[in-house]
Amino acid sequence: MIAAETGPFIILDCVDSTNNYAMAQLRTGTALHGNAYFANEQQTGRGRRGKNWQTQKGKNIMLSIVLNTEFLAVYQQFQLIISTSLGCLDFFHRYTTNNVKIKWPNDLYWNDRKAGGILIDNIIKGDLWQWAVIGIGINMNQTSFSADLPNPVSLKQITGETYDIVKSAKELYEDVMIRFDGLRKNQFENLYSLYNQSLYRLKEHIKLKKDNIVFDTILSGVAQQGQLITKDVIDRNFDFDEVEWVL
Repeated sequence: MIAAETGPFIILDCVDSTNNYAMAQLRTGTALHGNAYFANEQQTGRGRRGKNWQTQKGKNIMLSIVLNTEFLAVYQQFQLIISTSLGCLDFFHRYTTNNVKIKWPNDLYWNDRKAGGILIDNIIKGDLWQWAVIGIGINMNQTSFSADLPNPVSLKQITGETYDIVKSAKELYEDVMIRFDGLRKNQFENLYSLYNQSLYRLKEHIKLKKDNIVFDTILSGVAQQGQLITKDVIDRNFDFDEVEWVL
C-alpha cells in the first residue's frame, strides 16, 4: 500500500487523555487534519460505554488522530469505524497474522482476549460532520494487568518480542491513515467487505446480553450502518450499545 498524506506526529509526556488533548487543540484552532498525538502516560484514558482504559506508563500505544470528515455524512459514521479498525488490523498483521480479529464494533481481539480498542469523538454542527478524533489504545509491552480487566493481552504476550513503542505508534498511524485515504477515494465497499471477513466469531455461536437477558445466537455479519446481524430462530439486528457481549 502507498502511504497516505499525514500530518505532524506529536509526542506528549503525560496527559489526562490523548482524545481530550486533541479535542482541545481542535477547539482552539491549533490542530490540523492528520495531526497525531501520542502520550507516554495517560492518566484518565477513556473507552467505550464510559469504561476506563488502564495502561502502564511507556508500555503501550496511546494515540489520537485528528481527521477532517466533511466528505462523509453524519449517518456514515460507521464507515470511519470500519476504516480505522482495518488500519489497526493491518498494524497487527505487521507482527502476527494468527487469530487477530475485529470484535464488533471496534475492538481488536487475539483469540478470546482484547489487545486493543478504539474510541471516536466527533465535532458535528448541524448536518456537517466536521472533525473526528480517533483514539486508539494498543497493548504492546505490558504483561501484568489489573484483575478488574477480564481478558487483556499484549502483543509481547502474543509474540514474545519487546517493541519500540514510538516506532510502533508511527507504524499504526500510517496504517490508519492509509485506510482512511481509501475511504476518501470511495473504496468503502471493499473496506466493508474486508471488515466483515475479519469479524471475531463470524458464523459462530455467541452469547449476547440485552435488558439483563442473556441469549445464544449466531453472528451473521454487520450491516453498512453498523448494526450487528445475528440469526437464531429469527434474524436480528442490534444497534451500538443495545447489547453486550458475554464472553
